[in-house]
Amino acid sequence: MSKILLTELWRYPVKSMRGARFEHMHVNARGFEFDRHWMLVDEQGEFLTQRQVARMVLLNTDLNHGALSLSAEGQGSCRVTMREERKAINVNIWGDRCLANTVDNDVDLWLSDFLQQPCRLVEMSAQETRIVDQDYAQPLDQVGFADGFPFLLISQASLDEMNQYLNTAVTMSRFRPNLVVTGCEPFAEDRWRRIRIGDMDFRLPKPCSRCSIPGIDPQTAERDKALLHALAKHRRRDNKIFFGQNALHDSEGELAQNMRVTILETDDD
Repeated sequence: MSKILLTELWRYPVKSMRGARFEHMHVNARGFEFDRHWMLVDEQGEFLTQRQVARMVLLNTDLNHGALSLSAEGQGSCRVTMREERKAINVNIWGDRCLANTVDNDVDLWLSDFLQQPCRLVEMSAQETRIVDQDYAQPLDQVGFADGFPFLLISQASLDEMNQYLNTAVTMSRFRPNLVVTGCEPFAEDRWRRIRIGDMDFRLPKPCSRCSIPGIDPQTAERDKALLHALAKHRRRDNKIFFGQNALHDSEGELAQNMRVTILETDDD
C-alpha cells in the first residue's frame, strides 16, 4: 500500500478571497489559525462570496503577525488597522447570526470601489462561538466564517481524475481546499470517516457539496461552465455535486507538509 501524505496546506484569511499555501500551520479551535477569520458583508450584514461577486477571487490577502493586508492588480493595496476598540455588529452567514467587529472605514471604501458595490469587511469576534451543524458534529466543534466546517480535504488524485474530463486542466485552487493529500486512489477520500495526520485525529462526516465557485477562473474571475458540466456528469448524486470531504479536528495542534496520513476508519469498516 502506498504512503498517503499531506502535501499542501492552504489558508484563506478572508472568506472567498485568495489564500496562500504554507509548509506548516497551527490549528486552533476553529481550524487553521486566521482561516476565514474575516469576511465581507453587504449593507444588511449578509455575507458576500464569489457566488454573488466573482471579482472577490482577484483580491490577494497577506497576514503578518495577525495584521491583514489586501491587494489587487491595478488597485494597489491597503492595510487593516488593528484597533483595540471596534464596533460590534450582527452578521448573517448561512442562517447563523454571528457577532463580528467592523474593521476600518477606509478599507471598506477601498473594497467597495474595487468590487463596484457597497460592502464592509468584518472580523469574527473573539467572544463568538459558531457551532458546526450538530447533525454532523460534536457539541464543542466550532468554525470561523467558512461555509460549515473547519477543513476541506481533497486528494490530488481526485483532481487529476477530473482533469481527464476537461480540455483544459484546472488547478486545485478552483476547489479552495485546506488539506491536499497524495498517495491514494482517486476519490478514496469519499470513503474515509476518521484519519490521523501526524498526531492529530480528524473526522470526515460528510462530502462537500459544491456550488458555482469552482466554475470561476481564479486568475481572471471569468465564469467557465466546462468544469461545472464535468462535475455534474461525473460527481452528481441526489441532485447535488460532491467533490472533497469536510473535516473536523479532535484537538488543537500543528500540521506540516509531508506528514503521514493514516486511515483510521472507512465506510467499509
